[in-house]
Amino acid sequence: MSVCNLSDLPQLLNKDQCLLGLDPGSTIIGIAISDPGFRVASPLTSITRGKLAMDAEALLKIIRERNIGGLIVGLPKNMDGREGPSAQSARAFVRNFLKFHDLPVAFWDERLSSAAVERFLLEDDMSRKRRDAVIDKIAAAYILQGALDSLKR
Repeated sequence: MSVCNLSDLPQLLNKDQCLLGLDPGSTIIGIAISDPGFRVASPLTSITRGKLAMDAEALLKIIRERNIGGLIVGLPKNMDGREGPSAQSARAFVRNFLKFHDLPVAFWDERLSSAAVERFLLEDDMSRKRRDAVIDKIAAAYILQGALDSLKR
């Protein structure tokens, strides 16, 4: 497999497989998981980035343990819709990860996802330290939920 359209992703999965949502930042990868019915995204964990092989092994462990059939990866586009260095980095991450494991991957435009999550956490009166600990996995869930909602339409 490789990169595919979001609408094609469900047909590429086996029964009862889930999707993993990734927010691959420069220092942390936020991770979220869907239910097998592709209705709800839940924050799962975060991985502190290191060498690609170590990042890939941590993701592969989750993929094996959680019956993951595909990935939704946040693509940080500029406000004008163009792809800048962050989007290129996300694409490079996927390209390199696919050398370790062949899964169908769809990208999801994540413009303003971090800002929306940050605003939500601030409204919840969460401390800075606690926000820093959870923002990446919650951003991954926000990205994944956007993709799941799009699939429902």
